Amino acid sequence: MAAPTMDRTAAGAPAAVQTLTIAKALNNGLRAAMEADPKVVVMGEDVGKLGGVFRITDGLQKDFGEQRVLDTPLAESGIIGTAVGLAIRGYRPVCEIQFDGFVFPGFDQIVSQVAKLHYRTQGRIKLPMVIRIPFGGGIGAVEHHSESPESYFAHTAGLKVVACSNPADAYWMIQQAIDCDDPVLFFEPKRRYYEKGQVDTTAAPGPLFGSRVLRTGTDVTLVTYGPMVRTSLDAAAAAEEEGRSLEVVDLRSLSPLDLAPVYESVRRTGRLVVVTEAPGESSISSEIAAKVQQECFYSLQAPVLRVTGFDTPYPPSKLEEEFLPDLDRVLHAVDRSLAW
Repeated sequence: MAAPTMDRTAAGAPAAVQTLTIAKALNNGLRAAMEADPKVVVMGEDVGKLGGVFRITDGLQKDFGEQRVLDTPLAESGIIGTAVGLAIRGYRPVCEIQFDGFVFPGFDQIVSQVAKLHYRTQGRIKLPMVIRIPFGGGIGAVEHHSESPESYFAHTAGLKVVACSNPADAYWMIQQAIDCDDPVLFFEPKRRYYEKGQVDTTAAPGPLFGSRVLRTGTDVTLVTYGPMVRTSLDAAAAAEEEGRSLEVVDLRSLSPLDLAPVYESVRRTGRLVVVTEAPGESSISSEIAAKVQQECFYSLQAPVLRVTGFDTPYPPSKLEEEFLPDLDRVLHAVDRSLAW
């Protein structure tokens, strides 16, 4: 980790800026949340002594003890069910699902209990719990290790769903999710874990459930989240060399969706390409396309286009580069949009 550098805030006070990977930013964010609230507990498979398979929880058990960083059995339903009980008793559990495809044994607990208890009890019970899920492909893994299951949970009323894409958001969003009184599914782009960026630990974070324009442009709007943010920014940089100006919007929150910045952007550019790694059928990308068509119909100069994973099970690792959206597929969609 690079040594902190000193910057200045608008008020002239010093601000610590660190260059961190997404993985380290998440680790620091978890640590900050645990230091701020003794009711925050971390639990999951190998999160303690090992520090998690991606080392996101590295060092936390040593510093906070086995009572607050719990190594659990390989039983996702049990992990989630135990966290529900802890949340009811006033704790703020943070569950790690080791890989995206492992969440399905805990699916019943999430959609039947976690999502419904607050509503079922007419607000008497709150469930302030976070379920961390490393998601997406691109790491050469075997089956059940490269899924994009976010649409299942975004479809489920009673759950909040967010996805970080850079170290600064990773650091702040995990703390905001833990502080939230509603259950939050926190998706982490695992193939981006070791990409670096600056994190100002004294800056005021933006809202947890808000989208953000990362790059302004005038010709086409790209809307994306998670692992595809980097791909979309690279596509915008490549398009600029050809004289085309692309605006990139990072959704950050998948449920609720904050589409006001998207509508504003599309009303200026007249064109929208939605980029996601998940399959396109009945998905977040199709929801965005439908809502933009409904709200911005008279501003659109071309149909809303989508660049997504294919509607197949995730392929063997040797074929994943053919499955995953890449810069060429994004630019091809931009070309199609501009051709209208």
